[in-house]
Amino acid sequence: MTHPLQDFADRYTTAWCSDDPHQVAGFFAAEGVLTINGGARHVGREAIAASAASFMQAFPDLVVALRAVEDVDERVAYHWTLTGTNMGPGGTGRFVQIDGTELWQLDASGLIADSVGSFDVADYERQRQGA
Repeated sequence: MTHPLQDFADRYTTAWCSDDPHQVAGFFAAEGVLTINGGARHVGREAIAASAASFMQAFPDLVVALRAVEDVDERVAYHWTLTGTNMGPGGTGRFVQIDGTELWQLDASGLIADSVGSFDVADYERQRQGA
């Protein structure tokens, strides 16, 4: 039997690979928040869908793979690997493979109320630019 947290993470990963940003946003509470690398706070499902769409557009062959999911203090750590070719608007045509983590705070209904995501931006840009 699959642990509920593992099942949630597996389904979230599938949503990222679906090419449908609204599937990703559906894992968030109605007023959920997504923040990536300390940048802008994306509040609400439409804003979160727009953020997911930007990655899906930048990497039309985007694949997100789940590396691990674990409880960390009062959050859940979702560790992922993103692979894809940067072919979207302003794309470089370069293949990128980056690891990252989202730290989730889940609400009482089991949806993501707050996600703080991070990945190595310098490595991402190095790969994207081919430097």
